[in-house]
Amino acid sequence: MTLNPIPTPTATPPDILRCAYMDIVVTDLARSREFYVDILGLVVTEESDTEIYLRSFEEFIHHNLVLRQGPIAAVAAMAFRVRSPEDVDLAEAYYQELGCRTERRTDGFVTGIGDSVRVEDPLGFPYEFFYSTTHVERLAWRYDLQGPGALVRLDHFNQVTPDVGRGRKYLEDLGFRVTEDIQDSDGVTYAAWMRRKDTVHDTALTGGNGPRMHHIAFSTHEKHNIIYICDKLGALRKSDLIERGPGRHGVSNAFYLYLRDPDGHRVEIYTQDYYTGDPDNPVVTWDVHDNQRRDWWGNPVVPSWYTDASLVLDLDGNPQPVTLRTESSEMAVTVGADGFSYTRKDDELAGFKLGTTL
Repeated sequence: MTLNPIPTPTATPPDILRCAYMDIVVTDLARSREFYVDILGLVVTEESDTEIYLRSFEEFIHHNLVLRQGPIAAVAAMAFRVRSPEDVDLAEAYYQELGCRTERRTDGFVTGIGDSVRVEDPLGFPYEFFYSTTHVERLAWRYDLQGPGALVRLDHFNQVTPDVGRGRKYLEDLGFRVTEDIQDSDGVTYAAWMRRKDTVHDTALTGGNGPRMHHIAFSTHEKHNIIYICDKLGALRKSDLIERGPGRHGVSNAFYLYLRDPDGHRVEIYTQDYYTGDPDNPVVTWDVHDNQRRDWWGNPVVPSWYTDASLVLDLDGNPQPVTLRTESSEMAVTVGADGFSYTRKDDELAGFKLGTTL
C-alpha cells in the first residue's frame, strides 16, 4: 500500500515545548498501580476507582502518566505542552487545515489539564496539545521520598508507523528536528528520532505496522539507578517483566532498560543521552546493518521488541486500524532477530552472540 504524502499546511504550527504526558488504558487498575507505583516508584498525584494520575520526581505539572480502567489496553493520547494558550488555537487550526478530526475542551480531557485540543493526526495517532495545567509540588529535593531507582523525568514517546519518511516530514513541518536516524544503502529509513526540547528526542518513529505506540520512556539520573531497578525486579521474582537490557544504545548513546507492564505496554527506563540544542546540531545516521546501533555492546534485540506494540485509540475511544509496513523491516534485513549482523562493514558473521546459537 502506498500512503499519500502529507501536505505542509499554510497555518503556523504550534510552538511545542516537550512531550508532557501519556493517557493509557489498562485492563486491571490495581495490577497497573503495583507496577507503576509500588515497583517503579512513580508519584501518585491523585487517584480514583477508575483513574490514577502519576508523575516523576522533578515534574511540577499535574502528571506525566494517566492510567485509566478500560476494556482494551491501548493509548488514548500522547500529549505535548505548548508555549502559550494561543498555541492551542494554532494547533487546532493547523490540524483542521490538514483535514484531521479535532476535539477541543476548554476544561480539558483529564484532571489537572485545562484548555486543550486532541486530534487524530495524519499518521493515526491521538495527539493532544495543551498549555494550562495545575501545578503540583516538585519533589526534586525530597530525597527522603526518592528511592535508588527514582524516575525523575518523562523523556520521550516512541511511535510505530509504516512509512517513517512520510512521518518524518510531517513532524518536521510541525517543528520537530531530526537528531538521529537509521537507513540502508537504498535510502530506506527504518527509524528517526525527533526532538523539541534539547535532548535526542521527544518522540521517535519506528518503522512497522501502525499506528501503534512502541513505548513511553522515563529518565533516571544515572545508570546505577537502572541497575537497581533490575535488582529490585529480581528480588521480587518479577524479572519476567524485563524485556530487554540493561544496555547502552548506539543511537542516543543512552543507557536503557525495557520493561512490559501487566497489559504489555512497553516502558523504557533511560538515562545519559546528550545535548542537541544548537541550530546546526548534526544528524547522526546509522547503517541498519550496524549491530551497535540498537545496542552499543552488540547484543541482540529480542524479536518482541520489533513486533509488539500497543494499539492507539481514535477520539471516540475505538482502536485505530493497523496498516502493514510495505518497506523492508529492520528485523527482516538483519540476521536472526537482530544484532547478529556486522559490527564493522565487511565483517563476516561470526562469534559467540546469541544469534549464532539459534
